[in-house]
Amino acid sequence: MPKLNIGFIGCGRISDLHAPGYTNLPNAKLYAVCDTNKELADQKAGEWKAEKVYTDYQEMLADPAIDAIEVLTPHTLHEKMTIDSLQAGKHVALQKPMTINLKSADRIIAVANKAKGLFKVTDNYLTYPPIALAKKMIDDGEIGTPTNLRIKMIAGGSGGWEVDPATWAWRMAENEAGRGFQTFDHGHHLWAAAWFLLGDFERVSAWIDSIDGIVDSPATIMWKYKDGVKYGMCEYSFATDLTIPSNYYANDEWIEITGSKGLIVIHQCTGKLSETVGLSLFKDGSWKHFTDIKTDWGEGFIGATHNFIGAIQGKEKPLLTGEQARRVLAITIAISESSRKRREVYVDELDARFPDEFTKRKIRRELQQQKKLKKPTSSQGIEQLSSKYENQAIQLTEALTDRFNAEEAKGWDVEIGLVLSLKETDTLFSISISDQTVSISKEKLPEPATLTARVPAAIWGAILLGKLSLETAFLEGKLVMEGNIEDGLKLKAVFGL
Repeated sequence: MPKLNIGFIGCGRISDLHAPGYTNLPNAKLYAVCDTNKELADQKAGEWKAEKVYTDYQEMLADPAIDAIEVLTPHTLHEKMTIDSLQAGKHVALQKPMTINLKSADRIIAVANKAKGLFKVTDNYLTYPPIALAKKMIDDGEIGTPTNLRIKMIAGGSGGWEVDPATWAWRMAENEAGRGFQTFDHGHHLWAAAWFLLGDFERVSAWIDSIDGIVDSPATIMWKYKDGVKYGMCEYSFATDLTIPSNYYANDEWIEITGSKGLIVIHQCTGKLSETVGLSLFKDGSWKHFTDIKTDWGEGFIGATHNFIGAIQGKEKPLLTGEQARRVLAITIAISESSRKRREVYVDELDARFPDEFTKRKIRRELQQQKKLKKPTSSQGIEQLSSKYENQAIQLTEALTDRFNAEEAKGWDVEIGLVLSLKETDTLFSISISDQTVSISKEKLPEPATLTARVPAAIWGAILLGKLSLETAFLEGKLVMEGNIEDGLKLKAVFGL
């Protein structure tokens, strides 16, 4: 298969990070560059050994030798340049964020869905090696069920590379339009990473301030994920008198992901606050530090380039697709809206005709649903329904094998006796867990037992049905444990109580 010829629209600072991905690439080459600044375009073409130089991107698109385009221009130019490139029959990689509002994103997607060429939006954080490794670890169950993600972003007053004044000029215009340096432009990286690692956002709350009237920092952003009980938080700091060691911009980020049985720490992204460890994993009582993983921020851009070429050739899926990029853009806009409106914002409300009314109805429905599903806070309330739960307790106990999580029981050998107190008699169970297997027998207790639990059948039935927590029953004295109490609490994870 012949090499793909790639053209860059835009030779600003960000292009310096995209070009290395084509160095010695066997299936693609940087063939042409375009910039309205002819001197700059000539300089970059010389550095990157590009064969063609243009100052009008339309002329570049008319070149039949060019197979694919990377759009590397200010955000306000993205829509037209991307649509023109797609309609010219080119494959397109668009630098994040895809555009400045959702209607614009929809117009791009509509054209992309009909175009001959492939379309993707580039966010280098998704192919940055420590983040990619963290994603694999999470998907492989290394930290169990994820519950929290925390990002710390710090910008310094100095450090990193020089940025051309022209770049600052258009970024300042973006800032004045309400799309801040940190939470909108750079924020896309962080929201994309948080989305990539743990899933889609449901709603956000944001406090965005400024200490100099220009940079949108300090800021604190929180969000709830759509699926499961998962939350995220990001803290921005602007240390005006601090020099951040970096080969790129004068900032750095680190990310922590906590799960039910472990946690992951990504120690650095843009800068070099940590130069020896890229990622650390804590599980089973000890740390594992990954020192051989590539941590240079530019590696993410190289990975994104390779994803673009691989997607064109049908070898992998594009990351981000147009629809995925639109969602990350919606999250980014929702964060800005939350700070502006001084309230929690649902991401989906941005597509509603009346956003405020959408959110009011959404909250009202959720509160009503919570009221219906709310667990009793006291075992006393459960006992009033004793006959209902008592009658189910024995059957539910016998069915515990169906709820057994072998992975959570790894390394656990225990003999548990369970005494269910009914009105006139007791029912005895023996629960044996060994080598990630479980057996349950009735009418006897184990000899000897590691732990023996005594509980009214009504209370136990409520626990198994999710109406009452194990902890509440224990603290109120309704669940009595004799032996190793820690084994009793481990039952929560093993049987999903």
